[in-house]
Amino acid sequence: MTHLVYLHGLLSSPAAGKARATADWLQQRGLASQFHAPALPTAPHACAALLRDLLAGCDAQATCLIGSSLGGFWATWAVETFGVRAVLLNPAVQPSRLVAAYTGEQRNHHTGECEIILPDYAQQLVDYERRPTRHARYWLLVQTGDETLDYRHAVAWYAGCRQTVLEGGDHGFTGYRDWLPAILDFAHGAAA
Repeated sequence: MTHLVYLHGLLSSPAAGKARATADWLQQRGLASQFHAPALPTAPHACAALLRDLLAGCDAQATCLIGSSLGGFWATWAVETFGVRAVLLNPAVQPSRLVAAYTGEQRNHHTGECEIILPDYAQQLVDYERRPTRHARYWLLVQTGDETLDYRHAVAWYAGCRQTVLEGGDHGFTGYRDWLPAILDFAHGAAA
């Protein structure tokens, strides 16, 4: 039985639309027990610690992460660290170069809570940056209309990995729910 773990992006939460859509879709198929969506801490070292605790004892062959935006960055670190599979949705590539734009007080889009993005988070993110080497463990899904991240950076970063580039869309990944059957197939180890 494959376990799916949804990793949300910066200033998001397990209440994000894609996390809820995944949970609902799996529940309709009697697979709710296979899904987990942890609340990821904003602080990079704390996030890595949570993921270590979550994944350290997992069966890598039976675990697949779905990482959106910054969650895609963390999924990449987890693939390279633990050998799990990952589906990356409009992932953040080298977010250490982007985090300066968010430094200071920020509001979480889903919880409404105030979060502080510290300047040293950029260096902390560098500590967890990994180039993909386990190419068969990844599936990159990007949309060219992403208004937050340039999809071309992800296409270049994940060269050699399975990739699907969709015209249009947005950072939230328009039509995500339609991709869930194929995502589950990939999670189960189905070939491209």
